[in-house]
Amino acid sequence: MEEARLTELRGIIPHDVTLVAVSKFHPAEAIRAAYNAGQRVFGESRADELAAKAAALPDDICWHFIGHVQTNKLRRILPHVTMIQSVDSERLLRLIDAEAEKMGLSTKVLLQVHVAAEETKTGFSPEELTEVARRCAPELRAATIEGVMGMATNTVDTDRIRADFQAIARTGQRLREIVPSATVLSMGMSGDWQMAVECGSNMVRIGSDIFGPREY
Repeated sequence: MEEARLTELRGIIPHDVTLVAVSKFHPAEAIRAAYNAGQRVFGESRADELAAKAAALPDDICWHFIGHVQTNKLRRILPHVTMIQSVDSERLLRLIDAEAEKMGLSTKVLLQVHVAAEETKTGFSPEELTEVARRCAPELRAATIEGVMGMATNTVDTDRIRADFQAIARTGQRLREIVPSATVLSMGMSGDWQMAVECGSNMVRIGSDIFGPREY
């Protein structure tokens, strides 16, 4: 990791936009270097990897889970995460709420919306997301819906990418009509975060621009 690159990124990302450093598949030493450079919010996508890193690294790190949540590993990640960004079903939302309550925890979540062309990406349709929020938000005890997460289509077509970000932002706006405190809009990654911010993102998930290529 180039600390200069992280410092440069932190200098150009607007102050009201949270930088999530996507550290999945990178070693704890790389995360510690980013931590020493002032970064505190990191994104992981595998339960066992997150738990191991959380045990080895400073306690004031805010871990965001950004990958597909395996329900059988939920209890493994709940004690460590500040936020689960990838809630893609009503069943998962209610399970997070139930397990967090049993463990005496309060867990922030983002509802993942799917607007991209790729079928491999998961998430609610915009309509499903608002329906689930309307149905579930009043009943949640330990999980709090903080906003929306989404990804643009993986394409070089900037018009399509911008349209996807605008659709995600509209979904976030509709969610705020149901849950006024759900102000987080997590969208934008290494290649497209600037456009995402132009479209309203206040949380960006950047990995390779900080850590370089992933070490699988």
